[in-house]
Amino acid sequence: MRAKPDAIVVEGPPAIAAAHRATASIPLIMTSNPDPVGAGFVASLARPGGNITGVANMATDLSGKELQLLRELVPHLQRVAVLLNPSNRGDLGVWRLAERVARSTGIQLVAIDIQSPSQIDAAFEMIQQLHADALMVLNDGVLVSNAARVVQLVAARRLPAIYGITNYIAAGGLMSYGTSPLGLWNQAAMYVDRILKGANPADLPVERPTTFELIVNLKTAHSLGLTVPQSILLRADEVIK
Repeated sequence: MRAKPDAIVVEGPPAIAAAHRATASIPLIMTSNPDPVGAGFVASLARPGGNITGVANMATDLSGKELQLLRELVPHLQRVAVLLNPSNRGDLGVWRLAERVARSTGIQLVAIDIQSPSQIDAAFEMIQQLHADALMVLNDGVLVSNAARVVQLVAARRLPAIYGITNYIAAGGLMSYGTSPLGLWNQAAMYVDRILKGANPADLPVERPTTFELIVNLKTAHSLGLTVPQSILLRADEVIK
């Protein structure tokens, strides 16, 4: 705030919340927020009404697709553990929708709460005791910043897992489905351009992402003894061999 910027680009609910508390006048452009209306950052997607606009990554809309991909990968799928941070509103929105989808398909979801890195190892002990068939990892910062450790523990337990962002694939994760990071930043750059040319963020509708990516790591699949079906490979944007 002391630097008096013309605009601030912020990624993720915690950063957006901090910026929102700090200023009601400097334009804020968000690049990743699953539920900006529910979080109270904007009045509506069509008319934000304040100093915040940008892109809602709509991760809640993608959880059903992630469950579908897991079911294709693991035909006998019955129980899925879900790593999430209950203090993250975005995670809770994803969890609520995933629960509804799971109930309609006969899949049991079990929430595993993680609010600090120190809880990660214990969470995987719990997953092992649950005898989960697969794992869904949500996009909370605690988990993302420890992606390498999460992937390592997933591999040690030979669990099929799906992630919402590509950070985990870079660490050796099996499969990710979500919004394209590059696509989100390209959209954010367009907002910055319009605001620097005089547009009011209150009048700039919040956009949904336009680009989604399915990435599959066949090397990891082979190490887990999994055969990735052609139905997934044909839809994948990237297959790592």
